[in-house]
Amino acid sequence: MTTFPKAFLFGGATADFQCEGGFDEGGRGLLTHDFVTAGAYGQPRQITLTLPDGTRGSAGVRDALPADSVPTLFADTYYPSHQATDFYHHWREDIDLLAELGSTTYRFSICWSRIFSTGMEKEANPAGLAFYDQVIDYLSAKHIQPIITICHDELPNALALKYGGWADRRTIAAYEHYALTLIRHFHDRVKYWLTFNEINILGGYAALGTHAQDPQTRYECVHHMFVASAAVIRQARLIDRELQFGTMYMMSEMYPADSDPKNVWAAYTTRREACYFFADVMARGQYPHYARDLFKRLGVTLDVTPADLATLRAGTIDFLAFSYYRSGTVTADEGLVNENPHLQTTPWHWPIDPLGLRYCLNELYDRYQKPLIVIENGLGMIDQRVDGQIHDQYRIDYLADHLRAIRDAITVDGVPCFGYTMWAPIDLVSLSTGEMKKRYGVVYVDMDDTGRGSLQRIKKDSFAWLAATYRSRGANL
Repeated sequence: MTTFPKAFLFGGATADFQCEGGFDEGGRGLLTHDFVTAGAYGQPRQITLTLPDGTRGSAGVRDALPADSVPTLFADTYYPSHQATDFYHHWREDIDLLAELGSTTYRFSICWSRIFSTGMEKEANPAGLAFYDQVIDYLSAKHIQPIITICHDELPNALALKYGGWADRRTIAAYEHYALTLIRHFHDRVKYWLTFNEINILGGYAALGTHAQDPQTRYECVHHMFVASAAVIRQARLIDRELQFGTMYMMSEMYPADSDPKNVWAAYTTRREACYFFADVMARGQYPHYARDLFKRLGVTLDVTPADLATLRAGTIDFLAFSYYRSGTVTADEGLVNENPHLQTTPWHWPIDPLGLRYCLNELYDRYQKPLIVIENGLGMIDQRVDGQIHDQYRIDYLADHLRAIRDAITVDGVPCFGYTMWAPIDLVSLSTGEMKKRYGVVYVDMDDTGRGSLQRIKKDSFAWLAATYRSRGANL
């Protein structure tokens, strides 16, 4: 019977603003995500604003904000990040559940504004470090290895207001100070670090801290993040040579819609520019040859200094982490679409494609020859409680199919994938819609789309199945 390697890491993944809560406790400052409302499928999440004339307004979470508008919290509006699912007060209970699952790793993000409330302080917030100290120490006591995301789609709001977020080079220095503070404090207990989350799809004020969202602004931000990541990795290696650094990419597979050569070429170039470009820079330490054409087509001109190029070469990542939920198809006329007649979809119209995950693992290793970890994978569904129980065979089927694909990539194809952290072991707020009803966990959290509920944790049917899978290293697959 084929099982996963003994050293393979099994666990779960979360993001602070989707589960942590405690937004006004322990010295935490405001995050850019704290202004994001809830939404629904077909109803984009909003950022609430005070407009230049003093009136109230809003903008789509990935849209440009009106010039001189100021993100503002309003008392009559629900902001999911403020409470989220309250890991801040339930962390011990949640880690106990991870341990019961047989998890050997837990990937989570540290809230930047809990460590530096404005992002500009010289000294870290002791209460913020103390909170994560107790989380990491408790994980260690349960034999669960942390994987820390340093920056997960957010930054202190004060950095966005003062500098314009990642569009300004001064944010590089703020990030370096923050990241190296974490690394110096936790390096003896944390081996694996992710400098950024899904850097290839970041957009909007909440993720970048910029009012403008045009290609010039976006790629300026991305370049500054490339440099910040490499600078931190280069310096961190002087602190502890045993540390391993990666960055997380959204790597949903992209196929040509058919065998028409125009669609095949469109799929290749779309994937190269949407996914490979970012890993090419961070894994290889230089901009790829096709960047010049990409920037020319988009009208982008970057200020890339010789010092930047030297930093990129010196601070390449050790491994690639990626999310995989679905695949898409590409046509020359329509671009990337979800429709694929060969695949079933979720209620949110995401195609379910486990073979695409095996394809993706092979594709990435062929291109980069670096170790890989599947850092997010899961199924968002509307779970029904029946007599206090949640019967989610559909989630078991999804996870089993995708874990089999990873196992085959390792044992048949020889791909060095060293871990799997499902998204998300305990229900949390959906990033895309801000809903609770789009649930991913094997543990149900009693909370509705407006934040009401007891926050009780309830094991779903999938919990026992995943525990058996993790503990047997996939022997039940």
